[in-house]
Amino acid sequence: MTSPFAAVQRPPRGPEERRQARTEDVTSVRGALRDPRRLRTEVLAGLVVALALIPEAISFSIIAGVDPRMGLFASFTMAVSIAILGGRPAMISAATGAVALVIAPVVREHGMDHFIATVILAGVIQVAFGVLGVAKLVRFIPRSVMVGFVNALAILIFLAQLPHLTGVPVVVYGMVAVGIALIVLVPRLTTAVPAPLVTIVVLTVVTVAFALHVPTVGDQGQLPESLPSLFVPDVPLSLDTLRIIGPYAVAMALVGLMESLMTAKLVDDVTDTRSDKTREAWGQGVANVVTGFFGGMGGCAMIGQTMINVRASGARTRISTFLAGVFLLILVVGLGDVVATIPMAALVAVMVMVCVGTFDWHSIRPATLRRMPRSETLVMLATVAVTVATHNLAYGVVTGVLVAAVMFVRRVAHLTEVVEVAHPDEHTRVYAVVGELFWASSNDLVTQFDYAGDPENVVIDMSRSHIWDASTVAALDAITTRYAAKGKTATIVGLDADSAERHGRLAGHLAGGH
Repeated sequence: MTSPFAAVQRPPRGPEERRQARTEDVTSVRGALRDPRRLRTEVLAGLVVALALIPEAISFSIIAGVDPRMGLFASFTMAVSIAILGGRPAMISAATGAVALVIAPVVREHGMDHFIATVILAGVIQVAFGVLGVAKLVRFIPRSVMVGFVNALAILIFLAQLPHLTGVPVVVYGMVAVGIALIVLVPRLTTAVPAPLVTIVVLTVVTVAFALHVPTVGDQGQLPESLPSLFVPDVPLSLDTLRIIGPYAVAMALVGLMESLMTAKLVDDVTDTRSDKTREAWGQGVANVVTGFFGGMGGCAMIGQTMINVRASGARTRISTFLAGVFLLILVVGLGDVVATIPMAALVAVMVMVCVGTFDWHSIRPATLRRMPRSETLVMLATVAVTVATHNLAYGVVTGVLVAAVMFVRRVAHLTEVVEVAHPDEHTRVYAVVGELFWASSNDLVTQFDYAGDPENVVIDMSRSHIWDASTVAALDAITTRYAAKGKTATIVGLDADSAERHGRLAGHLAGGH
């Protein structure tokens, strides 16, 4: 007999199952297509992001030393490809400054064909990294590095707006102020239309209506007049070519993956959903390969535009990412004359508010700084300082992780001690080793025993410690050797299974006992 409850699905039980179920619900494309309100949010978010991508793509093309059309086409192909292939719904990938900086020397020194070949090879490397599971390393990034990463990107986005506020008519400052006011006030009146879109439309209408002479999107560079076409780089398939483009391709792959995975983690936290980091890694690679074959300059996740999409506009699905790319192409090819009239002041206002919303203000409050361990604050500041100084988020993250590792090792190394726990008779003394033993903490282990004053039998109880590496085994060898030199016997007891296996395999086989 069939149970009446057989068709009823049990609710998710654990927190991980509940989060997975929530992710599938929030990021569901099918769910958004069935809900007119959610679909409107996704469509309008895609339009806002497309408008914000245009000047950024042009600027990054200039940094890379290529035609602005390469940046715009890259933003289109990256966004559309990653919307289908990526592991983090609603994240925006396009041409980025970090990638432009890394591969700019290729086009200057070797020409356009080698430049495109570099982008394609970088994509292939990212696919390989994704398949090999490199994306899982993001779990080793500490929270303090993540906070520094977020704060640094907010600072960099703000600094990127300063050129648009330097040497401009006074009216530009007023327009930026009005734009910021609109972004703050519009959500209090209605959330039907994203405040950034209202700001862009209103300031564009004002600029055209009053014929204001202010910098516009059209001043940033020429917009394309045709669709992207297939491009196969004309480079010899030889080791010489690989030697030229290989180092740049590896650097681009690493920088792009790091920024993309960190951005994915940030979006996970903002939306309280989860993403597939491995899929995101190889998805970024395929997107770069596709971009290269369409003559684009390559790219990775864009943090500023992603925050516009997720935080400012409320998008949650792949629809917004896909439409951002589609709208971008329609705007620059079909409506280029209209897009060219958008004042840069409107986009500056949007990006400034993105900075304000992105920066973790809680992390710099005096109360937080007083409670937070100084090592954590140092890691955060190091991440921010290096990132802002180099304008490269990857360098900042690597520095932060290294500083965090050093601080952790330094702290743990001083938590190991040797204590005398028993003296059962005049011929025996028992020591207990307390703490985790690895290369840093075991260095001082040898000096914590009284070799001359101890009786002939010494017992070293390891039940409250753990052996993690060969350095610790070497230190224990040195201890037993020193006691033997005094004609005494040191016996090691209490090892857990893993420590006993490691000690049994290595003890006596490490030359010199240290």
